[in-house]
Amino acid sequence: MRAAVLVAPGRFEVVDAPSPSPTTGQLLVRSHRASICGSDLHVVYDGFSQHDFPAPAGYPGHEGVGVIEGTGAPVLSAPVPLDGACFSELQAVAESSLVPLPDGADLDRLLMAQQLGTVLFAARRFLDGVQTGTAVVIGAGSVGTFFVQVLKQAGFENVIVSDLEPHRLDVAAELGATVTVRAPAESVADAAHDLTGGAGADLVIEAAGYDSTRTDAIAAAAVGGRVGLFGFPESQGLAPFPFDTAFRKALTIQTSVGTQQEPGLVSFREAVAGIADGRYEVDYLLAPVYPVERIQEAMEAARARRGVKVSITFGGDDAFRQ
Repeated sequence: MRAAVLVAPGRFEVVDAPSPSPTTGQLLVRSHRASICGSDLHVVYDGFSQHDFPAPAGYPGHEGVGVIEGTGAPVLSAPVPLDGACFSELQAVAESSLVPLPDGADLDRLLMAQQLGTVLFAARRFLDGVQTGTAVVIGAGSVGTFFVQVLKQAGFENVIVSDLEPHRLDVAAELGATVTVRAPAESVADAAHDLTGGAGADLVIEAAGYDSTRTDAIAAAAVGGRVGLFGFPESQGLAPFPFDTAFRKALTIQTSVGTQQEPGLVSFREAVAGIADGRYEVDYLLAPVYPVERIQEAMEAARARRGVKVSITFGGDDAFRQ
């Protein structure tokens, strides 16, 4: 089978690897498409790999769609990231990490249910008990733009979105963001305070994953507000954090991780249903797409924030599209 193998920090090779043999509780899935998660970039480039090199075939891919070998049943593959093998043509996946997809479903669109599921899982924590006034989202990648959709559906009157890339801010505006902020030249904290008469945002969601953007999140929040930290750590170990400001504002600060271990994979199932019935827009996430043979190029594109979401296909070179 074709498989991408992370052979050194920042470097993949595509090899002809042995097909995996499922063990008890696993099923063999033939991959159709996989997408690159922001956490994958940390694993590939920033020293967060949990395996020695060369890593297992297909690692760290953990956002995938395909069909169960032998039955053809379509599934969303959402393995625990440590066990991710979605960058390989065949993967042995725990049955408990698979979400059935409707027969005849558009697999390319439903691939995005993995990322949306993590957002829905986090939103239950971040939004619980928060008044639906003004929200801030820092980072307009796939996570941030899904949060825009969730917040608008939850009834937030104002949603401020900050990002480095103008094309991503354009997408956020199309999805309902009321104010967009081009960082770093513009301040998302200033925008939040300007829009609220100096009060700050009721809810701030950090979805970029930098120490500086976590600082921005604390600055943008209102006294007594809530800050949801979704973004991946920038580095391992201790990190700078404006605790004095957070303390004096009496903020509620929450993190979110572990959607893949949620009993029954409820959030992923809700995401599949939400995309299938049109409640969530995903068309803007469907390109660029690279064949697995060009995964190195795909990783560099994701790292450079081209598009909003970068995906890998197992359909061959003719499947490339931007």
